[in-house]
Amino acid sequence: MIKANNYDFTVEQLGPCKIKSPIELSTVVGDAYANYVRDDSFVRNRINVFSPDEPNSVDSSNLLQKAGPREKIYFDPKKVKAGICTCGGLCPGLNDVIRAVVRCLWNRYGVREILGFRFGYRGLFQDSNLEPMKLTPDVVDEIHKIGGSFIGTSRGGGNRLTTDGVDTIERLGINMMFVIGGDGTQHGALTLAEEIQRRGLECAVIGIPKTVDNDFLLIDRSFGFETAVQQAKEAIASMHMEARSQPNCVALVKLMGRESGFIATSASLASHEANFCLIPEVPFDMEGPNGFLANLERRLKEHQHAVVVVAEGAGQELFESDGSTDASGNKKLADIGVYLRDEIKKYFASKNIPIDLKYCDPSYQIRSAVTIASDSVYCERLGNNAVHAAMAGKTKMVVGLVHDKFVYIPTKMAIASRNFVDPEGALWRDALDATGQPILMVNDESKAKKMMREKLGISK
Repeated sequence: MIKANNYDFTVEQLGPCKIKSPIELSTVVGDAYANYVRDDSFVRNRINVFSPDEPNSVDSSNLLQKAGPREKIYFDPKKVKAGICTCGGLCPGLNDVIRAVVRCLWNRYGVREILGFRFGYRGLFQDSNLEPMKLTPDVVDEIHKIGGSFIGTSRGGGNRLTTDGVDTIERLGINMMFVIGGDGTQHGALTLAEEIQRRGLECAVIGIPKTVDNDFLLIDRSFGFETAVQQAKEAIASMHMEARSQPNCVALVKLMGRESGFIATSASLASHEANFCLIPEVPFDMEGPNGFLANLERRLKEHQHAVVVVAEGAGQELFESDGSTDASGNKKLADIGVYLRDEIKKYFASKNIPIDLKYCDPSYQIRSAVTIASDSVYCERLGNNAVHAAMAGKTKMVVGLVHDKFVYIPTKMAIASRNFVDPEGALWRDALDATGQPILMVNDESKAKKMMREKLGISK
């Protein structure tokens, strides 16, 4: 994980802002009238105090620029041509964000040329024969009521951004590009912005971070995460009811979480009905007196049912990896859900203990869900603040929430590493209390702790 003293939160700017914003706001604090935000308004990244002697940094390594509308902007709204694309897997809130960006551009700034590039980065390639959609408030006004992505999404395509992608942006005269997607997508957005800069084009590239796994570095949470947790909680509740209604029943629920187990952890806490929560950050053994299967057997003997929640990236150390990747460049994972299902059945059969096992993977249902209220609000505000950044000529950045404040973060900082559930932190500690599972289900604690330190980038 990147060290705090290596951060640099300076946001790049295309040039000086000389145009008066068409948004009529106040520059006076305390006049009971909505205000502009100044470029010298910041939010501290590090707020926890671990020692009274720790220096309280107030430089670019700790200050994040506040998001919001500026009094002076860089682009003339009458000359703006904006583009939007959504990339990667589905996530609740994509349509909410698209809608917010379009409505803010149109209603607040008077921009009249907004294009939605279809099916991710693929829509930027001329040979894909995917004509961009013309977006207006009338077109997008109802899309927040449906799941998925109104303009479509896809994985991959980053290898063609410096050629075909920028060629399209130059040919169409796009001067601000809003890229909604996860870690791989934002890597692509940074590549896009750097090639745009190399060609001397004036185009702001603004990222809106999307990952249902909530594993973006620095930001409080990703949009769609709270909806995913709510949906996952309902799936766990249904499986718990199944488990309690059958003798010696094991209910196994596989949730999203490739590298980080935030959904599994939070849903287990929210449901109060999971007895085991298995996440990528905490290794576990299957066999042995302290392994998962022995602990599951003890649980069944005492309570005659069990609910197991597992994140898709959990237990990958149990498999041999061939190193292959998907179209987004992510390592292909072994199917831990099917593996656990089969191993649980084999284990109890070998001991002549009859069980009834129910298995559920609600991932696609969760990803395509319509947002709950809190996520809908968050998406609206993310979209608005992304537009304010682009109009002010900011680029190579993402917008996000830090300590409950909307800020602008340089893309290279946001993608420097991933966010993980801290096995020593309060969230995981509370999850252990909620499930009642052992702190570690391993037979060699020193080996397991070494694996965890390596994953989290902790040297000790």
